[in-house]
Amino acid sequence: MVEMRDDVRDITGSPRPRRSRYRRSIMRLRSASLEAYPLWRGRMLFLAGGICVGLAAVLMAKGADLAQDGFRRLIAVSPLIALGLTPAGFALAALLARTVFPNSQGSGIPQVIAARHARDARFRFSLISPRVAFGKVLVLFLGLFCGASAGREGPTVQVGAAIMAAFGRLTPDRLPGLLLAGGAAGVAAAFNTPLAGIVFGIEELGRAYEARSSGLIVAGIVAAGLTSLWLLGNYTYFGTTQAELPFAVSWVVLVIAMIGGLAGGLFSRIVILFARGLPGRVGRLIQARPVVFAALCGLCVALCGLASGNTAYGTGYEEARNILHGEAAAGWGYAPLKFAATVLSSISGIPGGLFAPSLAVGAGLGGAVHGLLPEVPVGALVLIGMVAYLTGVLQAPITSFVIVTEMTQNHAMMIPLMVAALISDAASKAVCRGGLYHTLAEIMLERADVPAQPVAKTG
Repeated sequence: MVEMRDDVRDITGSPRPRRSRYRRSIMRLRSASLEAYPLWRGRMLFLAGGICVGLAAVLMAKGADLAQDGFRRLIAVSPLIALGLTPAGFALAALLARTVFPNSQGSGIPQVIAARHARDARFRFSLISPRVAFGKVLVLFLGLFCGASAGREGPTVQVGAAIMAAFGRLTPDRLPGLLLAGGAAGVAAAFNTPLAGIVFGIEELGRAYEARSSGLIVAGIVAAGLTSLWLLGNYTYFGTTQAELPFAVSWVVLVIAMIGGLAGGLFSRIVILFARGLPGRVGRLIQARPVVFAALCGLCVALCGLASGNTAYGTGYEEARNILHGEAAAGWGYAPLKFAATVLSSISGIPGGLFAPSLAVGAGLGGAVHGLLPEVPVGALVLIGMVAYLTGVLQAPITSFVIVTEMTQNHAMMIPLMVAALISDAASKAVCRGGLYHTLAEIMLERADVPAQPVAKTG
């Protein structure tokens, strides 16, 4: 006999079985579970992608170190080896980047920005495909083995975006957010700076805050960061420093920030000029003989390396760290020679990032000023120089001072670094109106002639 309840009746007023009420509850729960499944599946994919980005960042760091160590061993036999090895390596790297792995040239960050704004799926995939990511890593290592002044952090952004895009095939509607998360996770894992990764994703890759992407960014960064910590342990990129700037010499912030901003803006303007193509006969020759031009750039990088005592090659990480901690003096020639070597490496068409070399140039600038003000802690001047020049290149002031603060765990210098970033940003825009990465992305979209959303640029 079916148990009845007087307060539960059907449309005729007759009592209704109690079990139908349970059936409706079960159906509602089942419906809610089915609706939640895609959400949780997407989140698990994002976390898995973040773990893979962390693994890729660690492998790229180890590979870059091995490539640079191999180059140092070769030039230790004779520095003149670079006069043949560097031009030949640049030529081969440029050839591979143009023919075998197209869209692997340069930093990789403009490719991610262009992919986020492009509406053509085929063009977007050509910028962030697994093939491009593999070629990016391979040719980057080749360039570093031959002495290129380049970093691995920018390429890690493109590789991270490619990994996230591969995991996002099941959720194509969220691809722009995935690219943002993958790029941000790449920066966070490369420098062990999770906050800087978040800021970079919002300020530089997105140029605007996207509420839908915020969760993806944090999830990707957490997964990538934990993977990096598990493999490498907790570390600060440049080691900790507690240097402080005496208030009596606070005016030096203005001087270094102006120099760093103008130099960074000049760097960006040169790179953009070559990316658009030089006018006249010279531009036509470069366009017709890109591999020969890359070899000439490599020869000039070798000359910069010889003039600097072999310090202008590579990422510049060791040199910047030594200057920061007072373990090596920075003469007046280091920053200009590293600047020139980085410009030449960037316009040659080979893969390579700008973060680490820019920090090295900034460290050289701060170290040179220390020669004039020996009573000021060298660490304080170097941190200001790093932020000033990096801001000048990126025109992303928040990212610059956050990443330097997080890399050194020096919170006492935060206010001077903020001031330096703001002054440098203004000085850089006086030389180069558009942000480097976004202008390069816009050039890519124009040449591809594909439908795209407007690329937001500072200026």
